[in-house]
Amino acid sequence: MKPCKTHEEHREVRNISDRVALGITMTLRFFADTFFAKRYGNRAIVLETVAAVPGMVGGMLVHLRCLRWMTPDHGWIRTLLDEAENERMHLMTFVQIAKPSWFERLVILVVQALFFVFFFGLYLTSPRTAHRLVGYFEEQAVISYTLYLQEIDAGRVENVPAPAIAIEYWNLPANARLRDVVLAVREDEVGHRDVNHEFADALTVIDIHQEV
Repeated sequence: MKPCKTHEEHREVRNISDRVALGITMTLRFFADTFFAKRYGNRAIVLETVAAVPGMVGGMLVHLRCLRWMTPDHGWIRTLLDEAENERMHLMTFVQIAKPSWFERLVILVVQALFFVFFFGLYLTSPRTAHRLVGYFEEQAVISYTLYLQEIDAGRVENVPAPAIAIEYWNLPANARLRDVVLAVREDEVGHRDVNHEFADALTVIDIHQEV
């Protein structure tokens, strides 16, 4: 099944900040492809434990900045915290589906800790690059979930019943299957992709105005 155009969008590199963000993204994508291959359920767990970090870090730092300078956040804090919560629910869902081993759980803990420190430093240094990085991350997430759907449709991944947590969170039918969950998650990732690219664009405009 061919994804619609909205799932195929890619933000072209426009400056050094974008190039750095895309380079980091593709490097991490290489390691994910090497380590997980086509084990998309396990890949999703690591992807989502990392994806839940940026929204919380960004929301916290924007919150603190607004407190320091006594300025409005223009809705950024709630948007970023909602993103973090949504990604956490993705993680909880795929833990039920893929049932990671203790070794994989240990890998997740290490990856999350390292990424938190890295992203915190990146957001302090360049929020624009941080949001562009997340935008590119989400582009790759959309690709991964599209490939996951293809594996399900081809019968190479069993279309198991959706876990109760997913049915409740996305208001899915009681007889929903894994395919329905992956479709819902992919739609979420499309939204996060677009929002973070928009935030990066907004910060680019601010930086240009400050340079003039």
